[in-house]
Formats: sequence, C-alpha cells, structure tokens
Amino acid sequence: MARHSFPCFDGHTCGNPVRLIAGGAPLLRGRSMSEKRQDFLDRFDWIRTALMFEPRGHDMMSGAFLYPPSSEDADASILFVETSGCLPMCGHGTIGTITLAIENGLISPKTPGRILLDAPAGRVIAEYEMEGEYVAQVRIFNVPSYLAHQDVRIDVPGLGEIILDIAYGGNFYAIIEPQPHYRGLEAMSVGDLLRFSPLVRKLADEAAPCVHPLDPTVRGVSHVQWTDKPRNSRAHGRNAVFYGEKAIDRSPCGTGTSARMAQLAARGDLRPGEAFIHESIIGSLFDGRHEGETRIGNMEAILPSVAGWARMTGINTLFVDDRDPFAHGFQLL
Repeated sequence: MARHSFPCFDGHTCGNPVRLIAGGAPLLRGRSMSEKRQDFLDRFDWIRTALMFEPRGHDMMSGAFLYPPSSEDADASILFVETSGCLPMCGHGTIGTITLAIENGLISPKTPGRILLDAPAGRVIAEYEMEGEYVAQVRIFNVPSYLAHQDVRIDVPGLGEIILDIAYGGNFYAIIEPQPHYRGLEAMSVGDLLRFSPLVRKLADEAAPCVHPLDPTVRGVSHVQWTDKPRNSRAHGRNAVFYGEKAIDRSPCGTGTSARMAQLAARGDLRPGEAFIHESIIGSLFDGRHEGETRIGNMEAILPSVAGWARMTGINTLFVDDRDPFAHGFQLL
C-alpha cells in the first residue's frame, strides 16, 4: 500500500482548466514522445484517471506533465493527460502549461521568449510575451494540419442528416457548419450539444476512418466542433468543441482552431498570412494565423499558429492513496 503525491499548479486558458503536474511523473519507455505516450497509456493510465476524474478533478479537467527533451534541440517534452485520454496534442493545454511553467520557474528555455517542445504529435514551438513577472500571451506554432475528409454525410438520430468535414489539427475533428438540421449554436442548448456530439463522433468515425499519415497511433475522430458566426466583432467564427464523454471546451480550442483553419484553407477561404480569430462558447478568443503551406505524407497541409492567454488559480498537492476505493477516480455518466 502506498500514497502517491503529485504537486500541481492549477490554472485556466481562456476559461478551460489546465493542471500542470509538477512532480510524480513516471519514467517512460521510448525515444519519441509518441512512443512514450503509448507506454504511459499501457502502464500508467491510472495516474491520468486519478488526477483528471473526480474526486480530484472533473469532467472538463485537462492536465500535462513536462519531461526532458526527446530531441537534441528541444527545451522540453510535454505529455497531455485529460478526461478524454492522453491526447497527441492540446493547444489550450500547451498555452496554459507554458504560462504556469515560466511564471513558476519550472522551465528555462535556451532562448528567452521561445520554447521548443517535443509533443506526441510532433514538434511544437511556443513563443511567449512577458509583462513584468507574468506571461501575457503564448503563441503556439502547431503541427501541420490538414483537411482529411470533406462532405461526409451521416444520419444522426433525433437530429437528421448532417454534412460535415473532418480535419486534423493535432487531433481529428468532425466540423459541423450551420445547415438545415443544425441552425447554429443559438438553436442548440448545452444539453443538445452533449446529447448529439457522441453520436456525431461515432457516426463520423465509422463513415470516414482517419489515420495520421506519419503516425498510425494517431487515429479516429476524437472531437466534435460545432461552428457558427461570431458574436464578437473581432472574431471570424465561433465554436463549441465537444471532447471526452461530456465536456464542452470553454476556450476556443487550440487544436480545434488549427483544424478549422486547415479546413478553411483547403476550401480557399483562408490564405497564407491571414488571421482567423476564433471565439469560444463563453466569448473568449484565440488569435489564429495561417503561417504557410506544407505537405504531410501525401496530404496538402498548413502550418497554423494560435495565440491565447492563461492565468494561474492555485497550487496544490494531490494524493492518490491505495487505501482509497476511489483512488483511480470515477465519472458519473
């Protein structure tokens, strides 16, 4: 029997929670962070569920561990742990983790203001701006993102036929724009989003299987992005992103914004150098930008960047006691 201790810095990125777990990270096998992600899932997923689920977390909880760099030129590696799993990439989580790590002296980059990260999805660069002792903004230069499938038709029970696209921005997203059977976010309650999103995800994944062209461990639709026109005059679009079993992202979603930009670029609606400001369901904003074009495997892709801010809300030490019948966490579905 043992009691495991995990010191944590808690915060949020534009409204969505972030928990930087500053201690207790297990030693992982593998050379790349993709390989280490698989090892974590095989041997240590109990840490994720213990720290993300109730009673230590909640349905929206999102966290990360920082590890030593996996490549020679990187400053650090990052492993994401969330209620939805151990994601290949998390945009809001990266923005929050960098903010918390810099403000608390947990990372010292080779070049101040610029951090090279090895993530399971690949190389991510984070540039941050300081205001005194605080991080004012972080811009992440995300992994190459692309449109995987276009005009996928599914029949959603209780909703009707939905036409959607599937795009990759570090995770695979089913992206739904307003149409006859989805009139926009104003016509959908949060309860509706939570009810229909798991059905959309399952049906989209069955209709159009997705596998990353360079990493076959990254596969399947994991998120559903409902889009609409913005409320904020600065923004170009608004969304509600569903993930996990019953979570709605409070931020505009970093990998979701990357996927959305990849979709728009593939249609010719977003060109290199153009901005795409994304509004969340609670009104917070991410500043996206189409940084350039590339290829990933045989797919045309874009190089997206996303900027946002984060705030620290507290410091705590979480205990996972083997005597506790709920040591590894639980969810009420």
